[in-house]
Amino acid sequence: MDRRALIAAGGGTALAAAASLPQAYATPHRGPGRGAAVRFNVISDIQGDLRDFGRALDDMAAVNPHSAGLAVAGDITPRGYDAEYAQVSAELARHSHPHEVAWAIGNHEFYVPKWRDPGTLSQDTWPNHTTEDSLFRSFHRFARRGTVHAETSFGGIPVLTLGTERYAHYHDPKLWDEVWISDAQFTWLEDRLWHWSRRRKPVMVITHHPLPDTVSGTRNKLYASDYLQADRLLGLLGRHPDVFLFSGHTHWDLELSDWVVRRVVPGTANLSGFTVINTGAVQTGYRDDGKGGEVSVGGTFNQGLQVEVRRDAVVIKARDFARRAWLKEITVPLAR
Repeated sequence: MDRRALIAAGGGTALAAAASLPQAYATPHRGPGRGAAVRFNVISDIQGDLRDFGRALDDMAAVNPHSAGLAVAGDITPRGYDAEYAQVSAELARHSHPHEVAWAIGNHEFYVPKWRDPGTLSQDTWPNHTTEDSLFRSFHRFARRGTVHAETSFGGIPVLTLGTERYAHYHDPKLWDEVWISDAQFTWLEDRLWHWSRRRKPVMVITHHPLPDTVSGTRNKLYASDYLQADRLLGLLGRHPDVFLFSGHTHWDLELSDWVVRRVVPGTANLSGFTVINTGAVQTGYRDDGKGGEVSVGGTFNQGLQVEVRRDAVVIKARDFARRAWLKEITVPLAR
């Protein structure tokens, strides 16, 4: 119940070591349309591991100090308490980081109702007088916006964050962490995707839960039904070859071969599909256990991504923040 996600397709990777030249956060960014690449970072699943979050921030600042932004693909907190959000904010403030931060909501942001108080787990008495609305208000205050979905810009690159608008267990006792998206959010997403497609801009989409038949872990039975409207979401994303979807939740190791895939959606008239990327995790890594479940990777685990948008391609690099080492990279040509 605390860990859920979806299914996967094959995908090629180009393995390589790489490094970035030191630059300053304060240096103005030029968009790729004017000849300069835009670099930013993506992480997910902090879940209270503030020490590793700090190490990740320090490593990103050292390797990519010119970063145009940081996207966090959900599970910002372990349970969604206001005090936990405050701890994340305080840790962020202690380290160098980009001015632009795009936060996506995750399932762990809805776990307060499992607790009678911060020190007493009491799932039998769920929701322990916690309202669904209060959980969203906590996220909105932290993210400084009034919706779970939002658009921001990383150096001229559009970044769209998506998220559930219901915590499913409040609405159906048979459900828990499943994602529900309103018509309004779908309409907004469709509009923004076409807006940027007409302008020939690649679009970065940040969401916590992975979609069916995509990246590592999504063949596993633990991650088979996270989206209540998966086909509708796939139908929107699948029309656009220059969409890049970043998802977390599974914590599956970026060393796995299907960390990046192209997902083709039948009926969209886009035979090349769109790109889907696993974000790894800051807190604890997992792999398949060979029995339809998963097993912890063990040891120190702290992974994330660096993304570089060039005029004609997007380069995605997997990073081990604990070892301060590149794991692999892939270059995805743009269709425009």
